[in-house]
Amino acid sequence: MIHVSSKVREQLAPNGILSAAVYLGNFLLVTGRSSAGEPAGIAPDICRAIAQQLNVELSLLGFNTQDEVVEAAVSGRCGISLLGSDPARAQKVTFTPAYVELEAAYLVPANSLITELSQVDQPGVRIASFYKSAYDLWLQRNLKNASLVHADSVKASNELFINDKLDVLAGLKAGLVSVSRDIPGSRILDGQFTGIQQAIATQKTHLESIGFLNACVEEFIRSGLVADLIGRYKVQGLSVAPLSQMSSES
Repeated sequence: MIHVSSKVREQLAPNGILSAAVYLGNFLLVTGRSSAGEPAGIAPDICRAIAQQLNVELSLLGFNTQDEVVEAAVSGRCGISLLGSDPARAQKVTFTPAYVELEAAYLVPANSLITELSQVDQPGVRIASFYKSAYDLWLQRNLKNASLVHADSVKASNELFINDKLDVLAGLKAGLVSVSRDIPGSRILDGQFTGIQQAIATQKTHLESIGFLNACVEEFIRSGLVADLIGRYKVQGLSVAPLSQMSSES
């Protein structure tokens, strides 16, 4: 067990309950509901493992937007929030190193002249993207020439790509595989344009808890827990984050 100070319990689990926020829209990390109606999957089980380390009860809260997940930690409503680590979000909360990484990729329609990742960021190329998703935030920072066309959900971005005949659809690779089955001739470009790091966030003022949560992530990776959860839920399109990240911030 990881050492837990009284200060950490006071910050993360006042009254003996750890409130934890997860993003319901991440179909790789929240794969369904338990018989009791709670979110189920890799992210909820990581929350349970943290509650066990703290030796407290868990109150698991699911949110439909990632902004709500961030604000749950910022406001103190939740001791921890699990979502994609990103510099824009890190202005509001502190992230641990990643426990898993998700592959973000591009889908192009049949007969597209775009055949590789390096050809996407070109003038005139329009990319359908889920606004403020972790991969969309990365695209906003890194695209120089192509244009983002935003939608308010993954499903809406898929529909936007099809209905508006856009050049590229950005998304998590596992989701794009499913979309491609319904679009004859469409192709997922080889490789990934970025790896989305999924991490644990808490209030910036919780300095003692940040060290505790970092230790949890390292232990969960080193012990094989994260790999076991990926296998248990049979999730594809993500991998255990490398331990080499433990020495640097996400």
